[in-house]
Amino acid sequence: MLSDPIADFLTRIRNAAKARHKRVEVPASKMKLAIAEILKDQGYIANVEKIEGTNGNQGSIQVTMRYYEGQPAFKEIRRVSRPGIRRYAPVAELPRVRNGLGIAVMSTPKGVITDKDARRYNVGGEVICTVW
Repeated sequence: MLSDPIADFLTRIRNAAKARHKRVEVPASKMKLAIAEILKDQGYIANVEKIEGTNGNQGSIQVTMRYYEGQPAFKEIRRVSRPGIRRYAPVAELPRVRNGLGIAVMSTPKGVITDKDARRYNVGGEVICTVW
């Protein structure tokens, strides 16, 4: 049993990028799928595909990695809010990752969104991870 499945998801993506794998498969959940969709929309990964499980299994998510001139499309993915230490940010204190060059993925009342969208919607929430 994993104590932090989101951290495991991000670590699998980070390790696949370092090993130059074309794709990586992780156990599925709604939160992981939402984070993967944001990473795809922001251009950090190439594609996300949900693979349905059989006999009621949870299924998996297949993430296709994106590279530019042999290097991963992101430099760093870091988990911010962990099960032991939750990190919340009100709208006035939303993080700016690398002075706006990166993104922070947040869980808000509007759903899982980036820090830029949270500023636009004027909502705060839990800072899940940062990517740049």
